[in-house]
Amino acid sequence: MSRSLRRGALAATVLAFSLVTLSACAAGNDAQTLGVKPDNAAVKVGDIQVQNATLITQPEPGAAGPAVVSATLFNNGTAQQTLDTITLPGTSASVKLTAAGGSGAITVPAGGSVVLGGEGNASAVIENGSAAGANGSVQKVAFTFSKTGEVALNAFVVPATSYFTSFGPTPQAGATTATPTATATPATTATPPVEGAGSEASDDVSLDEDH
Repeated sequence: MSRSLRRGALAATVLAFSLVTLSACAAGNDAQTLGVKPDNAAVKVGDIQVQNATLITQPEPGAAGPAVVSATLFNNGTAQQTLDTITLPGTSASVKLTAAGGSGAITVPAGGSVVLGGEGNASAVIENGSAAGANGSVQKVAFTFSKTGEVALNAFVVPATSYFTSFGPTPQAGATTATPTATATPATTATPPVEGAGSEASDDVSLDEDH
């Protein structure tokens, strides 16, 4: 394995470990999450800090379907903020935001954090998954908050495999298998008449007439 590939594999492993750790930890300025120093996309603007930003695509290479933005959003301020939009500058991608409860805005509480991606968390779905870019590439992602405004950074693009499976999009079903055509039942073949049956019947009738 080349040195660059080894570095890429190590970075992906550290990123996956950080995602799992962050989703399991408590929120707040003294939370364990603030002690994590991931080797991946992170940026701080004003009171907002974004860590572990990742674009996760379908598990099968080239498969059609949505992708997702996974990240942890910290609010170190004294007032809550809402995540208003996520965009991928330079693309026409549309990112649908959904709060953990399924409705309302994604709110990052004062002194707390919110995880995007994973079961039970808020979600950010890129409806046209191909807009996320090719696996292994880097894509610019811009988060817009109600008070801080835009917070942008470059994020890795990875497939929803291995450690990223639980944070990725819902896998899309493959090509539909054609329903097999029913085989027609062959027509019943008529039984050929027994040779000589007619003459035997005539003999029986003649005997009856003699009696």
